[in-house]
Amino acid sequence: MQSKSKIINLDVKMDNLLFYEIALTLIPGIGDVNAKKLVAYCGGAEAVFREKRKNLAKIPGIAERSIESIVSQDSLSRAEKELCFVEKNKIKILYYLNHDYPKRLKHCYDSPVIIYCKGETDLNVAKVIGVVGTRNVTDYGRYLSDNIIKELSSDDVMVVSGLAYGVDTCAHKAALNNELKTVAVLAHGFQTIYPAVNAKLAKRIVEQGGCLLTENISGVQPDRENFPKRNRIVAGMIDCLIVVESASKGGALITVDIANSYDRDVFAFPGRIGDAFSEGCNSIIKNNKATLLLSADDIRYVMRWDTQTKTIPKQLKMFRDFSDDEKMILNLYENVDIKNLDDIITETRLSSSKIASILLSLEFDGIVKALPGKRYQKL
Repeated sequence: MQSKSKIINLDVKMDNLLFYEIALTLIPGIGDVNAKKLVAYCGGAEAVFREKRKNLAKIPGIAERSIESIVSQDSLSRAEKELCFVEKNKIKILYYLNHDYPKRLKHCYDSPVIIYCKGETDLNVAKVIGVVGTRNVTDYGRYLSDNIIKELSSDDVMVVSGLAYGVDTCAHKAALNNELKTVAVLAHGFQTIYPAVNAKLAKRIVEQGGCLLTENISGVQPDRENFPKRNRIVAGMIDCLIVVESASKGGALITVDIANSYDRDVFAFPGRIGDAFSEGCNSIIKNNKATLLLSADDIRYVMRWDTQTKTIPKQLKMFRDFSDDEKMILNLYENVDIKNLDDIITETRLSSSKIASILLSLEFDGIVKALPGKRYQKL
């Protein structure tokens, strides 16, 4: 039975594209993957809510319950409330198709359609690390966290963590103390800070040029099921993940599994045999889920953060003539070092076979390097 559509009076505020982008995430039964599918089929977030029922029914994977909600515009009133909350609290919305959305995260198939951001931070800097570990951090763990971030301060890394007790808190504080930008990813809405004891730390993060991020609308509480979802954002935003201390089970190891699935490099500090909060680190090292970490040089070596690695290709470019198509692809690297193959295809509009041939030629000449996950790095 088809219900009658609600009549929504859209004033100037409602014409804001953000309104429809928020509403898209509030459709019942629509996750991030299907929400992106709707946008692709309909041509945009606003177009989704103007599409006819019969056309929506043709989109694979979209359930009748979701179609009914779209047609009846059930999610629009809640989107209006959230838009007011966002504007009142000066929260920035990062939509997955916009340039300020974290590019590393965008390439993950289940990345959030929307991220709410408190603070003004470039999330697409050259080097981003994630730091995770147990909430029951030991003195040894505090030392490791403080020291590794201090060692990496000369690399001007951005530090991402989850603002939880223990290792997360140590990582954020160490970043701030070493004048590095740090990002805290929350498992709840912006109506609160959890844990409450970190409210002052959260404020300091924003004041020192970092930011707070969440995919949750206001009112969402820090419930248990939200933390693994939070962890995927941490894993997706980074170049590599550092595990400081972890028990044999816990959120840090969930983040490790997600990071591995995203083809991110994972590093872990070893611990003494028998120590409860070293069991997780020792296990992931033993099972080749993480690289043994002793100092920042281990990270620099694996991640190729040594600037000398870029000098030879730059000299080579002086003696090589590039075709117009090659120049088009290389121009995409003006502000980034790594590009996803799908983005190269979209932005150049060349055929996939043509791009594959060009990238292979550039790789032979030492100008780009193929990375896991259909990514290419300019050297």
